[in-house]
Amino acid sequence: MAEMTYRDAVARGITQEMARDPNVVLLGEDVGAAGGVFKATVGVFDQFGPERVADTPISEQAILGAAMGAAMTGLRPIAEIMFSDFFAVCWDIVANEIAKTRYMTNGQVALPLVIRSGNGGGVRFGAQHSQSVENWAMAIPGLKVVAPSTPRDVVGLLAAAVRDPDPVLFFEQKSLYATKGDVPDGEIVDELGKAAVRRHGKDATVVALAAMVPRALAAAEELATQGVEVTVIDLRSLVPLDVTTVASSVAATGHLVTVEENPRLCGWGAEVASIIAEENLFDLDGPIVRVTTPHVPLPAADALEDAAMPSVARIVEGVRRSLQ
Repeated sequence: MAEMTYRDAVARGITQEMARDPNVVLLGEDVGAAGGVFKATVGVFDQFGPERVADTPISEQAILGAAMGAAMTGLRPIAEIMFSDFFAVCWDIVANEIAKTRYMTNGQVALPLVIRSGNGGGVRFGAQHSQSVENWAMAIPGLKVVAPSTPRDVVGLLAAAVRDPDPVLFFEQKSLYATKGDVPDGEIVDELGKAAVRRHGKDATVVALAAMVPRALAAAEELATQGVEVTVIDLRSLVPLDVTTVASSVAATGHLVTVEENPRLCGWGAEVASIIAEENLFDLDGPIVRVTTPHVPLPAADALEDAAMPSVARIVEGVRRSLQ
C-alpha cells in the first residue's frame, strides 16, 4: 500500500496496462518526455519509449483518427484529449465514427480504445477550459463513460477501461490531480458500472461523481453534527450506470440528492432522478433534489467559479430540502 496523487495514479494505471499487454499504446499532445501538461504521464515514455508512446500534433482530429485506426488494426490505444472542452473539436469522430463502428460493421470491427481527458472546473481555467462534459458523452450510444474520484479508482477503472472491448471516455477531474490517497500494491482491476458506497447513513442518499464525491462526503460530515446521517454513493461510471446500488439505497433512506458538476440542463442527475422516479417512486418519502452548476459558462474569477459549482453548503441545503 502506498499513498500517491491522483495524477501519479494515472501514470500507474497506464504503465500497469502497458507492461501487461504489448498492444497498449499511448498517444497525445506532450504525453511523452514532457509527461503531459498535467504531469499525469510522467515516466511512461522513459519506460516504454517512442515506439509505444507518441507525441502528436496539436490536432484533436488527428489524435483520435490515429487512435481509431490503431484500434481497428488490433492495438489498444490510450489517447489523450488535453482538456475535455476540446471534444467539441473532434466530436464527429467520437460520436459518429468511434461510437458507431462496432454496430455498423455488425461486430466485425471492434474499437477497444480509451480516450482520457482533463475534465471539469475548480482550477480557474475559464469557460473554454473548465467544462464538465461527461453528460455529452453519456448521451451517445456506443460509448462507455468513466469518472474516478480517488487515486485507487483511477488505477482500477483505467485498467478496466483499457481491457474493455468498447470505446471508453475516461474523465480525470483536473482539481483532483493533486489530491492523495492510498493505492494497494500489485495489479488493480475494477469492473465498469459498479458504484462505490463511500459512507452509510439512514436518512438520505447522496449520489455524486468525481470531484463532487469529496464535497458530498464533507457535507455528510457536517450533516452528521446536526443529527442527519446520509449515504454517499460514488457512481464512478455513467455508462454503464449502476442503478441497482442507487435504487437499493433510496429504498432504505427514502430520499435522493444528486450532486453534479455539469450544468443543470440535461445533466446526468436528471437521468438518475428520472429512473428512480419511474421505478422507485413509492420508495421516496420526499422530493428528489439536484444540486448542480447553473446553466451558465463557468467563470474564471475565483469567487464566481466557487459560487457556480456545487459547494458543501449547497449540498447540505439540498439534503435538508429533500428531508422536508
